[in-house]
Amino acid sequence: MTGLGLRRRALLRAAAASTAAVAGVGGCGRGRRSLQVAVVWANDELIRFRKVVANYPTTVQVVGVGNDIDAFLTARRAAGTSPDVAILPRPGLVVAYARRGWLSELTPAASYTAPPGMTDLLSVNRRRYGVWIKAAHKSLFWHFPSMLDAEPPRTWDALVALTRRLGARHRVGAGPAPLAIGAADGWVLTDWFENVLADVAGVELYGALACGEASWEDQRVAYALDRLAELWSVDGAFPGGGRRALLTQFAESIIQVVHHRAATMVFGADFVDAVAAQFSQGTEPLATFRFPGARMVDRPLIVGGDAAVAFAGATGGAELVRWLSDATAFLPWLDAGGYLSPNLAVPVDSYRDPLRRRLAGELRAADTVQFDLSDQLPGTFTGTDGVGIWRIMQDFFMNVTDGMPARDAIRRATGQLAAAAEAARGGR
Repeated sequence: MTGLGLRRRALLRAAAASTAAVAGVGGCGRGRRSLQVAVVWANDELIRFRKVVANYPTTVQVVGVGNDIDAFLTARRAAGTSPDVAILPRPGLVVAYARRGWLSELTPAASYTAPPGMTDLLSVNRRRYGVWIKAAHKSLFWHFPSMLDAEPPRTWDALVALTRRLGARHRVGAGPAPLAIGAADGWVLTDWFENVLADVAGVELYGALACGEASWEDQRVAYALDRLAELWSVDGAFPGGGRRALLTQFAESIIQVVHHRAATMVFGADFVDAVAAQFSQGTEPLATFRFPGARMVDRPLIVGGDAAVAFAGATGGAELVRWLSDATAFLPWLDAGGYLSPNLAVPVDSYRDPLRRRLAGELRAADTVQFDLSDQLPGTFTGTDGVGIWRIMQDFFMNVTDGMPARDAIRRATGQLAAAAEAARGGR
């Protein structure tokens, strides 16, 4: 066992012993009832989180409830059987539950330090109701260097030029399509939009749109959509064209690159590699480059994240969340790989995964990060299958890939976004 491994395990034992001592003051500890945590995770993520909480001094039951955790928790609340803790994928849910009085106020561990731009998203009236425990870097393109046949584009114009060149080759059967895109999953398209919007609109407008304090018919929103139309309308951009892309789910878009080699690049968050590992052909490792902005220095950094909350009246729930927020809690997942911590107190050299070691450094170097915009929007505007901003972006994608003039497609999309925002304000 390496010295680093010994140090990690010693830290885990120390953290567990510290929490056990706190629990023991109240006569609790291992003798009290087990705690229940509801999560959206499945497969490897679920397994690895269970290994994390196995180090907690009280038994923790982890329940994977699928993507619609809001429906699950609402039903459990109505039945009076809320779990002690939930891991929520959207800060908007944290705020909504806090306003309904469902949650306990939280105090994170002393070592907890979230990136600038994320800290206030989990607070209501300056009271904290959630802590970030997992992050997702959402500003990455993935490719095999041997297939790209060029330097990775560092600016938006270079990305468009590369897409046009590779698209022209693809149209005559001389190479794969430049881009794979899982447009059947609306969140994939909102991730594209958010990266472009953050680049062209800046922090102020991006944040104001998230808070319902700016117009979706602002010219900068239209400009971001115009940029997307410029790229998405390139003839030959996607395997099978735009209509086929609208039937392609996120995982399939990755498979188009890593297994079928039908596309050269795919845009996606840092969890792309979990899918790629299952389907990749050959031994060449995937490479990444940052989503390009107008200039290299302007490259956006969009992040997503999962936040832990404790339900009101749940004995031990807030204590478990505090433990999860400590810099040592997720060391088992760091060891296993595939985990990016939102806690800047976690040392970068704790990452065995080279990619996430680099991404952790980018989180630390950023003056601010922009949190996934659609995850901050209220009500149904936040998006789900066939609803909200997801559906609006799918309509926009269909229009520009079907040949509708960009000006008309943009006018239609901004009108739909403004109407959806107004409806959401009325439903607050």
